[in-house]
Amino acid sequence: HPADWEAILEADNRHPPMTLRVNRRATTVAAYHDLLRSHGMDARPVGEAALLLDKPVPVSRLPGFAEGLVSVQDAGAQLAVPLLDAQPGMRVLDACAAPGGKTAHLLEWTDVAVTALDSDAPRLEKVRENLARLRLAAECLQGDAAKPETWWDGRPFQRILADVPCSASGVVRRHPDIKWLRRESDIAQFAAAQREILEALWRVL
Repeated sequence: HPADWEAILEADNRHPPMTLRVNRRATTVAAYHDLLRSHGMDARPVGEAALLLDKPVPVSRLPGFAEGLVSVQDAGAQLAVPLLDAQPGMRVLDACAAPGGKTAHLLEWTDVAVTALDSDAPRLEKVRENLARLRLAAECLQGDAAKPETWWDGRPFQRILADVPCSASGVVRRHPDIKWLRRESDIAQFAAAQREILEALWRVL
Protein backbone atom coordinates (compact mmCIF):
# COMPACT_ATOMS: atom_id res chain seq x y z
CA HIS A 1 0.00 0.00 0.00
CA PRO A 2 -0.48 2.35 -1.80
CA ALA A 3 1.17 0.69 -4.82
CA ASP A 4 -0.35 -2.76 -4.23
CA TRP A 5 -3.91 -1.80 -3.30
CA GLU A 6 -5.45 -3.85 -6.12
CA ALA A 7 -3.65 -7.02 -4.98
CA ILE A 8 -4.74 -6.34 -1.39
CA LEU A 9 -8.39 -6.02 -2.44
CA GLU A 10 -8.14 -9.18 -4.54
CA ALA A 11 -6.66 -11.13 -1.62
CA ASP A 12 -9.41 -9.86 0.69
CA ASN A 13 -12.04 -11.33 -1.64
CA ARG A 14 -10.61 -14.85 -1.59
CA HIS A 15 -12.16 -17.60 0.51
CA PRO A 16 -10.32 -17.75 3.84
CA PRO A 17 -8.31 -20.86 4.78
CA MET A 18 -9.44 -23.17 7.59
CA THR A 19 -6.79 -23.76 10.23
CA LEU A 20 -7.12 -26.11 13.17
CA ARG A 21 -5.46 -25.98 16.57
CA VAL A 22 -4.74 -29.44 17.94
CA ASN A 23 -5.42 -29.85 21.65
CA ARG A 24 -2.04 -31.21 22.72
CA ARG A 25 -3.46 -32.22 26.12
CA ALA A 26 -5.65 -34.73 24.28
CA THR A 27 -3.54 -35.83 21.30
CA THR A 28 -0.55 -34.88 19.13
CA VAL A 29 -0.38 -32.95 15.89
CA ALA A 30 0.94 -36.03 14.06
CA ALA A 31 -1.75 -38.31 15.49
CA TYR A 32 -4.54 -35.90 14.60
CA HIS A 33 -3.07 -35.44 11.12
CA ASP A 34 -3.29 -39.22 10.67
CA LEU A 35 -6.87 -39.16 11.96
CA LEU A 36 -7.82 -36.53 9.37
CA ARG A 37 -6.30 -38.65 6.60
CA SER A 38 -8.26 -41.69 7.78
CA HIS A 39 -11.43 -39.60 7.29
CA GLY A 40 -10.46 -38.54 3.77
CA MET A 41 -9.13 -35.10 4.71
CA ASP A 42 -5.61 -33.79 4.42
CA ALA A 43 -3.77 -30.85 5.87
CA ARG A 44 -0.29 -29.50 6.34
CA PRO A 45 1.35 -28.56 9.64
CA VAL A 46 1.70 -24.83 10.35
CA GLY A 47 3.47 -23.63 13.48
CA GLU A 48 3.48 -25.39 16.85
CA ALA A 49 -0.01 -26.92 16.98
CA ALA A 50 -1.75 -25.91 13.76
CA LEU A 51 -2.95 -27.87 10.76
CA LEU A 52 -4.06 -26.04 7.62
CA LEU A 53 -6.81 -28.01 5.90
CA ASP A 54 -6.54 -28.52 2.16
CA LYS A 55 -10.30 -27.96 1.91
CA PRO A 56 -12.52 -26.31 4.55
CA VAL A 57 -15.25 -28.52 6.03
CA PRO A 58 -18.08 -28.01 8.55
CA VAL A 59 -16.84 -28.54 12.11
CA SER A 60 -19.31 -31.40 12.43
CA ARG A 61 -17.14 -33.35 9.98
CA LEU A 62 -13.94 -32.85 11.98
CA PRO A 63 -13.11 -36.12 13.75
CA GLY A 64 -12.99 -35.69 17.51
CA PHE A 65 -14.22 -32.08 17.47
CA ALA A 66 -17.06 -32.71 19.94
CA GLU A 67 -14.63 -34.65 22.15
CA GLY A 68 -12.22 -31.72 22.33
CA LEU A 69 -9.37 -33.01 20.18
CA VAL A 70 -9.26 -29.90 18.01
CA SER A 71 -10.49 -26.33 17.60
CA VAL A 72 -10.78 -23.95 14.65
CA GLN A 73 -8.41 -21.00 15.03
CA ASP A 74 -6.52 -18.93 12.45
CA ALA A 75 -2.79 -19.59 12.30
CA GLY A 76 -2.04 -15.94 13.04
CA ALA A 77 -4.14 -16.03 16.20
CA GLN A 78 -2.17 -19.07 17.35
CA LEU A 79 1.01 -16.97 17.55
CA ALA A 80 -0.21 -15.02 20.59
CA VAL A 81 0.21 -17.75 23.22
CA PRO A 82 3.81 -18.75 22.35
CA LEU A 83 4.78 -15.08 22.30
CA LEU A 84 3.24 -14.61 25.75
CA ASP A 85 5.76 -17.18 27.08
CA ALA A 86 3.63 -18.14 30.09
CA GLN A 87 5.45 -20.51 32.43
CA PRO A 88 3.95 -23.28 34.61
CA GLY A 89 2.34 -21.97 37.77
CA MET A 90 1.81 -18.41 36.52
CA ARG A 91 -1.43 -16.46 36.89
CA VAL A 92 -2.51 -15.28 33.44
CA LEU A 93 -5.26 -12.84 32.48
CA ASP A 94 -6.97 -13.09 29.11
CA ALA A 95 -8.40 -9.58 29.24
CA CYS A 96 -10.73 -9.66 26.21
CA ALA A 97 -11.37 -13.37 26.19
CA ALA A 98 -14.49 -14.14 24.16
CA PRO A 99 -15.05 -16.43 22.38
CA GLY A 100 -12.21 -18.19 24.20
CA GLY A 101 -9.77 -19.42 21.55
CA LYS A 102 -6.70 -17.91 23.19
CA THR A 103 -7.92 -18.81 26.69
CA ALA A 104 -8.14 -22.45 25.64
CA HIS A 105 -4.82 -22.29 23.81
CA LEU A 106 -3.13 -21.00 26.98
CA LEU A 107 -4.49 -23.91 28.99
CA GLU A 108 -3.48 -26.41 26.31
CA TRP A 109 0.01 -24.90 26.14
CA THR A 110 1.12 -25.12 29.78
CA ASP A 111 -0.08 -25.48 33.37
CA VAL A 112 -1.25 -21.98 34.23
CA ALA A 113 -4.15 -20.47 36.17
CA VAL A 114 -6.15 -18.43 33.67
CA THR A 115 -8.74 -15.75 34.33
CA ALA A 116 -10.91 -15.17 31.26
CA LEU A 117 -12.41 -11.68 31.35
CA ASP A 118 -14.99 -10.24 28.99
CA SER A 119 -17.54 -7.44 29.26
CA ASP A 120 -20.22 -9.26 27.25
CA ALA A 121 -22.12 -11.90 29.26
CA PRO A 122 -23.47 -13.93 26.28
CA ARG A 123 -20.01 -14.02 24.70
CA LEU A 124 -18.48 -15.05 28.01
CA GLU A 125 -20.87 -18.00 28.02
CA LYS A 126 -19.30 -19.01 24.71
CA VAL A 127 -15.92 -19.11 26.48
CA ARG A 128 -17.39 -21.49 29.07
CA GLU A 129 -18.86 -23.70 26.33
CA ASN A 130 -15.54 -23.91 24.48
CA LEU A 131 -13.64 -24.75 27.65
CA ALA A 132 -16.18 -27.45 28.55
CA ARG A 133 -15.84 -29.07 25.12
CA LEU A 134 -12.06 -29.11 25.50
CA ARG A 135 -12.25 -30.31 29.11
CA LEU A 136 -10.34 -27.29 30.37
CA ALA A 137 -10.99 -24.97 33.31
CA ALA A 138 -10.55 -21.24 33.80
CA GLU A 139 -12.07 -18.58 36.04
CA CYS A 140 -14.56 -16.72 33.83
CA LEU A 141 -15.37 -13.17 34.91
CA GLN A 142 -17.67 -10.57 33.40
CA GLY A 143 -16.04 -7.17 33.60
CA ASP A 144 -14.62 -4.17 31.77
CA ALA A 145 -10.87 -4.54 31.17
CA ALA A 146 -10.57 -0.76 31.43
CA LYS A 147 -12.03 -0.80 34.98
CA PRO A 148 -10.06 -3.37 37.04
CA GLU A 149 -11.42 -1.94 40.28
CA THR A 150 -14.78 -3.56 39.45
CA TRP A 151 -13.47 -7.14 39.11
CA TRP A 152 -9.83 -7.49 40.25
CA ASP A 153 -9.19 -9.33 43.54
CA GLY A 154 -5.85 -7.58 44.15
CA ARG A 155 -3.62 -10.53 43.25
CA PRO A 156 -1.25 -9.58 40.40
CA PHE A 157 -0.95 -11.49 37.14
CA GLN A 158 2.41 -12.60 35.70
CA ARG A 159 1.12 -12.37 32.12
CA ILE A 160 -1.74 -10.49 30.47
CA LEU A 161 -3.06 -11.19 27.01
CA ALA A 162 -5.09 -8.25 25.72
CA ASP A 163 -6.73 -8.84 22.35
CA VAL A 164 -8.15 -5.33 22.42
CA PRO A 165 -11.07 -3.99 20.31
CA CYS A 166 -9.86 -3.14 16.82
CA SER A 167 -10.94 -2.42 13.24
CA ALA A 168 -10.92 -6.17 12.37
CA SER A 169 -9.56 -5.27 8.94
CA GLY A 170 -7.20 -8.22 9.27
CA VAL A 171 -10.09 -10.71 9.19
CA VAL A 172 -12.08 -9.08 6.40
CA ARG A 173 -12.17 -12.34 4.42
CA ARG A 174 -14.16 -13.94 7.24
CA HIS A 175 -16.33 -10.89 7.83
CA PRO A 176 -16.80 -9.16 4.45
CA ASP A 177 -19.45 -6.85 5.91
CA ILE A 178 -16.59 -4.95 7.57
CA LYS A 179 -15.79 -3.42 4.17
CA TRP A 180 -19.20 -1.73 4.15
CA LEU A 181 -19.79 -1.07 7.84
CA ARG A 182 -16.42 0.25 9.03
CA ARG A 183 -15.91 4.04 8.94
CA GLU A 184 -12.68 6.04 9.06
CA SER A 185 -13.88 7.70 12.27
CA ASP A 186 -14.03 4.25 13.93
CA ILE A 187 -10.24 4.04 14.04
CA ALA A 188 -9.84 6.92 16.51
CA GLN A 189 -12.54 5.39 18.75
CA PHE A 190 -10.79 2.01 18.74
CA ALA A 191 -7.45 3.66 19.51
CA ALA A 192 -8.97 5.51 22.46
CA ALA A 193 -10.48 2.28 23.82
CA GLN A 194 -7.16 0.46 23.37
CA ARG A 195 -5.28 3.18 25.25
CA GLU A 196 -7.81 3.11 28.10
CA ILE A 197 -7.49 -0.68 28.45
CA LEU A 198 -3.68 -0.65 28.33
CA GLU A 199 -3.39 2.17 30.87
CA ALA A 200 -5.69 0.24 33.23
CA LEU A 201 -4.21 -3.23 32.84
CA TRP A 202 -0.55 -2.49 33.56
CA ARG A 203 -1.57 -1.85 37.18
CA VAL A 204 -2.68 -5.49 37.65
CA LEU A 205 0.46 -6.97 36.06
